[in-house]
Amino acid sequence: MSDDVKNKGKSKLALAVIASAQLMIVLDITIVNVALPSIQRALSFSTSSLAWVVDAYTLVFGGLLLLGGRSGDIFGRRRMFTVGVLLFAGASLLGGLATSSGLLIAARALQGIGGAIASPTALALVASNFEDPKERTEALTIFAAVSAAGASLGLILGALLTQYLSWRWVFFVNTPIALILSVSAGKMLKESEKQKVPSDLLGAFTSVLGVASLVYGFIHAASSGWTNTLTVTSFVIALVSLVGFVLRERSAKRPLLELFVFENRNRTGSYLVMFLVSAALFSLWFFLTQFLQDILGYSPLKTGFAFLPMTLTVMVIARNGAWFMKKFGPLPMMIYGPAASALALLIFSNLTSHSSYIKVILPTLLLNATGLGMTFSSVFPTAMTGIDPRRAGIGSAMVSVSQQVGGSLGISVLATVAAAGVATKAQTLVSSGVKSQIAIRAASEIAGWTNGFRAASIMAIVGALVALVAIRRQKIAQSNPGAVTIAIEG
Repeated sequence: MSDDVKNKGKSKLALAVIASAQLMIVLDITIVNVALPSIQRALSFSTSSLAWVVDAYTLVFGGLLLLGGRSGDIFGRRRMFTVGVLLFAGASLLGGLATSSGLLIAARALQGIGGAIASPTALALVASNFEDPKERTEALTIFAAVSAAGASLGLILGALLTQYLSWRWVFFVNTPIALILSVSAGKMLKESEKQKVPSDLLGAFTSVLGVASLVYGFIHAASSGWTNTLTVTSFVIALVSLVGFVLRERSAKRPLLELFVFENRNRTGSYLVMFLVSAALFSLWFFLTQFLQDILGYSPLKTGFAFLPMTLTVMVIARNGAWFMKKFGPLPMMIYGPAASALALLIFSNLTSHSSYIKVILPTLLLNATGLGMTFSSVFPTAMTGIDPRRAGIGSAMVSVSQQVGGSLGISVLATVAAAGVATKAQTLVSSGVKSQIAIRAASEIAGWTNGFRAASIMAIVGALVALVAIRRQKIAQSNPGAVTIAIEG
């Protein structure tokens, strides 16, 4: 067997390890959702505390992503990838064995720490393990495909495990997979060059405090309102911390976040597009899953499979993202993607109790899938453009931060918008003399969800406008052959 064939085979295995880890982490954002009712009954969660099964993971994940990405640059990406995956495995096992609500929430927070280390280092490992620009772009499009489709697959897998085994298996399933990945990483992945340990402890503290406070503020606002003292305090702490973080990074000799990542307008534009599309995207799963179950009467399993056509379409489009990038460049893809998602969300904002899955929901999901496929397959390569492979950890962390924090903030904001729509509609129906509580509840919930979809469509269309302004057209020249590049410059 020739060396070329061996190297090609090893490259495929390396990509399988990286993509599988990312899929596992993204799956965990939604795999728990369909198991929440079972978890609530088993561990005696209150209605308000149940949200922390999701929020504990999101909060810690979003808050530590920058630090997690930087850790790979400092200590070696393969090493930190393995650490993150093993931590995720242990936390998943702890979650599956949890006998109390507090223990499960603690396990979810530990999963968030593991995910915050593994996810950005996984993306950065693409730069370390795929030196050929063509292979790297193809690897990035596959990474994008699993990132885009993972949440939908999580709904299906979560429903299958909960219905046929137990809610505990939504956690147990991660452990053997993560252990296999940790062993495979040592054999299949190249280690990156390590850098000197930075002394930017103040930057690390302010970044974690700022992002965590911001995410927590939106989470708390969704349940307690925007004027609540704790909500306002969280936003004030977030503002002060994030401003302090930026000032610190501008003056630090060895900053946690090297601000060079924002010097390239393509990179900065792609971060903003990812942030806005993720903010809009999370509403799709959150609101539509409730609509399918509460209004159309779908079971959790049927709800999960209702998203399958969208998931498959996203994966097909994202898998061919390298061809689209070569043919059209990132600009038209990043305009079409958010615009198509915005149109799909706008159509969903007109859902009624009589809306048909075949005639309305399925075609709209497929439209949204084309948008997501185009967005993710163009954002990931563009976000890594021009970054020296030795510094790819922080660049990849910014992609993950944009995706995770955007999704967290988006769902919190949109949940608040939906709650306001529910209250307004309920008050209107009561004032008009409607007596049936079932009718009031159904109509009010639909009004809330459609309000959320409408607001999400605005976020997505802003993403398209950002791409129009920020992303430059395709160029052939490469200014830095050693950098992580695609066929554009900034």
